[in-house]
Amino acid sequence: MYIPTPSSFDPDHRGHFGMFGGRYVPETLMPALLELHSEYEKIRFEKNFWTEVDYYLKDYVGRPSPLYFAHNISRELGARIYLKREDLNHTGAHKVNNVIAQGLMAKRLGKKKIIAETGAGQHGVATATICALLGLECEIPMCAKDLAPQQLNLLRRKLLCAKPKAVQSGSRTLKDAMNDAIRHWVTHARDTFYIIGTVAGPHPYPMMVRDFQAIIGWEARRQILEKENRLPDSVIACIGGGSNAIGMFQHFLEDESVTCIGIEAGGLGVESTQHGASLLKGRPGVLHGQMSYLLQNDDGQILEAHSISAGLDYPGIGPEHAFHKENRSVHYDNITDDEALDAFVWLSQKEGIIPAFESAHAVAYLKKLPDIAGQLVIVNLSGRGDKDMMQAKELLHFD
Repeated sequence: MYIPTPSSFDPDHRGHFGMFGGRYVPETLMPALLELHSEYEKIRFEKNFWTEVDYYLKDYVGRPSPLYFAHNISRELGARIYLKREDLNHTGAHKVNNVIAQGLMAKRLGKKKIIAETGAGQHGVATATICALLGLECEIPMCAKDLAPQQLNLLRRKLLCAKPKAVQSGSRTLKDAMNDAIRHWVTHARDTFYIIGTVAGPHPYPMMVRDFQAIIGWEARRQILEKENRLPDSVIACIGGGSNAIGMFQHFLEDESVTCIGIEAGGLGVESTQHGASLLKGRPGVLHGQMSYLLQNDDGQILEAHSISAGLDYPGIGPEHAFHKENRSVHYDNITDDEALDAFVWLSQKEGIIPAFESAHAVAYLKKLPDIAGQLVIVNLSGRGDKDMMQAKELLHFD
């Protein structure tokens, strides 16, 4: 059974990873955050809590997710490539790992209502699913910009009885959906629990969500040792806010022989203004209760991010990723929209696995990884591509 363990990369008592992280929130939210932090400190290593989480992860989600040897792309690239199949989880992505644990925490705290933001919709679907399971009320602001291409996930949430809300403010993207969720939480903190979908936001969320998603790397480490009798040379994951990546990296970060590689959204190219490469092109600032790298202009105004993937068009990054960039403990790079779309088709036609556009960014990096021949590589396939098929239909000009 997975239970988190203390890490040398844990934040300090105020939630800082070096200079990043912290709690930059309105005074009215501090009691809720302090209550959450106190509760999480009690259950972080508590066997009874993790036994309950484990029950749902196994019998409801279907964990452990397989580590699949991708025969055909391995042969083509001359490497041994494994895919961590988070796309096979119930609800179709890694998001459910985190949401189950946060939903159970909400119940422990006596909260009856849930607020959660969503971009591509996978976090929204996972949240609505767990709220249906646990009998919680649910409201989920979603970026209006993504309503048309993500109709499937919107319909799923409606069926699950979540109250949908199209966010029309600002750039109408994930940033604005998160703004809306935080505004709602500020005025309803007494009876509402905010389920954040990534390793961002005020402390303790970045640490807490990382702990919940670290089951990915915990499983992958055990699986690769069983299959190959050694650790991988590289592990690769896409990054929006960064939860699937930090979850995969967590159990490999202290192994000097393993290179952890995070892939940001290169959009139309990082030399353009149409990308989501916060670590490469951003600089430190404060957004959504945390200090991290942000895309911003000279006046500190947040810029609009762009990606083919609705889950990667976020103008910031989780604070632990900002720390790893500064610390050089993770290698970060980016993949363009065109490269991701090519990888979407490539994996579909080579392995019969349709990845989410987000995951396709990590898959695409296989073709850019230096000296890949002979390497042992794990790619985190964070979600499946069902949700992206209508957008793919237009981009690939299917009849």
